[in-house]
Amino acid sequence: MKWNKYRLKTTTDAVDFVSGILMDVGITNIEIEDNVQISESEKRAVFADILPQLPPDEGIAYINFYVDIEDGEIDSSLLNDGIRIGKNNLIYDEENLIKQVSEGLDEIKGFVDIGEGTITKEVTEDADWINNWKQYFKPFEVDNILIKPTWEEASCTNDYKMVIDIDPGTAFGTGMHQTTQLCIHQIDKFVSSDTKLLDIGCGSGILSIIALKLGIAYAVATDIDENAVCVAKENALMNGVDFNRYQLYYGNIINDKQLQGKVGFECYDIVVANILADVIIPIAQIVPNHLKKGGVFISSGILKAKESEVIVAIKAVPRLELMEVTHQGDWVSITAKCKE
Repeated sequence: MKWNKYRLKTTTDAVDFVSGILMDVGITNIEIEDNVQISESEKRAVFADILPQLPPDEGIAYINFYVDIEDGEIDSSLLNDGIRIGKNNLIYDEENLIKQVSEGLDEIKGFVDIGEGTITKEVTEDADWINNWKQYFKPFEVDNILIKPTWEEASCTNDYKMVIDIDPGTAFGTGMHQTTQLCIHQIDKFVSSDTKLLDIGCGSGILSIIALKLGIAYAVATDIDENAVCVAKENALMNGVDFNRYQLYYGNIINDKQLQGKVGFECYDIVVANILADVIIPIAQIVPNHLKKGGVFISSGILKAKESEVIVAIKAVPRLELMEVTHQGDWVSITAKCKE
């Protein structure tokens, strides 16, 4: 598949306005490049532990937008006037497209600085730039469980005790990451047919889905990202999960008292949180409220550099007792027990 790639130079202040102009003329394939630093609140919201080292922000942004030119035509919805041109002519009315975008830029100049507002063009030979990230997710095995992305085929599936299909969508957690694998190892140690599990920060839902497929009685999953909850539900449906045994909630269990009540107190055999050290530390404070006596708290997403910090924080919780610390690569999983 070939794409015409247009690169519009503007300012960071104008990014939302310019993106709106592009969407107004029917363009939805947009990517934004800037050097705006991620704030602490944004860092917490996306659970980003290691931030990219960006150059200084000079207020400049580039908005790239793409037009599909495969087979010499584009969808009639691309332009407001629905222009479609045949294979042996212009792919579409590029002049009209740029004209509409330029007119939109002129309209917003009066109330926002758009900078240069220049547009350059190149053709990308990328076969499928939208889905290229999928090449990094391949079928793999954890404790004789085969985990595979939905778009990958797998052979010899009968050799595994179960096969889990996962589509991460916009959520974290296909299971390939070492932190997720650490959690799966630990969950497998403690589950039984009577287990009730709480998955905090569920992402794609992979941990609670695997636990349910292992035969636990019931699971509840929460996430602060509403999209993640939707993705987890879709993945559960895809894997044949019985929703009489699975409940999903959107919200921040750390400080949302109403959500804490919905989830339930002192009723879980396992609480699992595969997030990041800076989030696990406050979660550890509330986990004993939801665990049964003798229940276990499995945490991961912890860099080795943060290991001691999390251990200290868990030991400082009177009702938690450190049980086990496991490692894989640069990542750590810490398991604690709710005291009798």
